[in-house]
Amino acid sequence: MAYISTEKKSTVPSGGKLNLGKQDDYWAMWVGLTIILLAIVFWSTGYNFMNWIVIKIPSYNDYSNPLNYLSSHKSALFSLYLFFLTLFLIAIKALTGEVKRFLVGFTFLFGLSIVVWVLGSWDVMKTYNIETPLIALIVGLLISNISIIPYWLSTALQTQFYVKLGIVLMGASFPVTLIIQAGSTAFAQATIVSIATFLTIYWTATRVFSLDKRFAATLAAGGSICGVSASIAIGSAVKAEKQHVSIAISLVILWSILMIFILPFAMRTLNILPGPAGAWIGTSEFADAPGMAAAAAISEQAIKTFTLMKVVGRDMFIGIWCFIMALVSITRWDKRFFSSKPDARDIWTRFPKFVIGFIIASIIITILTPPSFGENTQAITKNVILPISELRNWAFIFTFLSIGLSSRFKDLTSGGWRPFAALTAGVLVNIPLGYLLSVIIMGNYWTTIR
Repeated sequence: MAYISTEKKSTVPSGGKLNLGKQDDYWAMWVGLTIILLAIVFWSTGYNFMNWIVIKIPSYNDYSNPLNYLSSHKSALFSLYLFFLTLFLIAIKALTGEVKRFLVGFTFLFGLSIVVWVLGSWDVMKTYNIETPLIALIVGLLISNISIIPYWLSTALQTQFYVKLGIVLMGASFPVTLIIQAGSTAFAQATIVSIATFLTIYWTATRVFSLDKRFAATLAAGGSICGVSASIAIGSAVKAEKQHVSIAISLVILWSILMIFILPFAMRTLNILPGPAGAWIGTSEFADAPGMAAAAAISEQAIKTFTLMKVVGRDMFIGIWCFIMALVSITRWDKRFFSSKPDARDIWTRFPKFVIGFIIASIIITILTPPSFGENTQAITKNVILPISELRNWAFIFTFLSIGLSSRFKDLTSGGWRPFAALTAGVLVNIPLGYLLSVIIMGNYWTTIR
């Protein structure tokens, strides 16, 4: 999705039919749940395949150590590559049809991921708290801004597919009781921030900078709901110009990348605990993938609270907002087209399906690991949940490399200063508002989420 200039996007207007087989939401859900079910099947049949293919390079201060480790695990590493490639090719065949180019591009991406894992395991990186996802982003940005990314590689940079897959897999480490418990809090907090940020960006864009209303709504959606996905969906719903949607996407990406560095620095400076820190990131970051990178720079607990706040809280707004904005567009901005009416089914059509996959994954694991199972629960944790968590980490590394490799700062800043200033107004609202809600008002609650 978001970060790939070569990827085709649907511009079906509100109420139109979408080809479900072409949506990465569905494929991320199906591939993620397939991995989880395979892990359960392998464990239940006594086959230790998942633990075997999981590669986790130990910390080192001598470069020969990771080389020796990789050499001794080359069969498992190749099997991991084939495991991902097989599942991804099935999805790519349906999504883009670029199977051969994806095979070549993903091979390069997987090799680059190994390099990133090696760098992330270096003691120097551990000392300075430079996490592997951040290294992946920096490596990708350096490559893309120094050289031109070939088309065969761009076909493998499926950022939104990878991040949504990672989020589905993350559901395996979330008890469904936790989602139910925290869901209402996250949704309420998301409602406050989304409305405040949307209105700020929209008002600034239209009243201060005299931007087109549809353009303003597209910018506001990207900065208040769920980043790039919201810009695309709302832009389609209000029939914004394609150029305006592209500018909104570029600016959302630019600010998302900047906040990967700004938010963790602010949290360490203010000595904010991981739970509230993750919730603050989930409240303030525009997009899922950069937000996950920022949360990963804090801790695993921050990743959990970020996911609850961003995925369960904010991302679920997109279908509702699409319907509302389509209604406003048709009845207020473009009264000429009386034959075009918003369809309530758009709420379901635009609803992020990977969130459903996340919840299903949580339900499956919760059923398998009730407290009364004792030793059996420990076995499932070791042989199912932990390997899935490591595969999730690989999916996120693919995500952050894809963001970096498909983001050129020259292109991201080409939209002009007025849209950038309007979106910045939203940043100036949602960062302090996110701090107020996540740290001051709800800080004690988010600290209890483990």
